[in-house]
Amino acid sequence: MFRFFLLCIAVVAAVSGGWAQAAPAAPAAPAPAGCPALLDQTFPRLQDEKPQSLCQYAGKVLLVVNTASYCGFTPQYKGLEALYARYRDRGLVVLGFPSNDFAQETGSNKDIAEFCENTFGVKFPMFAKSSVRGRDANPLFRQLADRTGRQPLWNFHKYLVARDGTVVAHYSSLTTPEDKAFVAQVEKLLAQP
Repeated sequence: MFRFFLLCIAVVAAVSGGWAQAAPAAPAAPAPAGCPALLDQTFPRLQDEKPQSLCQYAGKVLLVVNTASYCGFTPQYKGLEALYARYRDRGLVVLGFPSNDFAQETGSNKDIAEFCENTFGVKFPMFAKSSVRGRDANPLFRQLADRTGRQPLWNFHKYLVARDGTVVAHYSSLTTPEDKAFVAQVEKLLAQP
């Protein structure tokens, strides 16, 4: 298993070509007043599949992450929850999107919700399992890939979105939620109005 984990890290590093990359600017599409175009969509909540508008996060700094329960990077849930707890009062919201695109999230939405809560105490918003890459990617991840030029290469790929809905950067799975440069970028965005 450890060899597989090391292989995963090597593959992600080789394919991603680095730890973080800035997102190219993209034209904004019309959206409802006060809601950036990127957030003008609705997804079912993981726990009960009730529709949730992403517009409720307008004006927040967002960290959008594709997740999986059976991956070498799964322990990042702990760091993501700690980051959310530390900065949520300053405007950070972590948004988790479970996906089986890499064959490491086979459970039902209920199974995933229970695993996240019972194993890692996840309280940040999580959404129902969906695809995050390719033709079948959910609309948010299609837009994130379009705006950054990079779709997730593995589980726990991270996209950082400014308060105005601008995609600022993306980070490979190798960048942990505790990474100093990553946290500094989050703090920089939180300091902006």
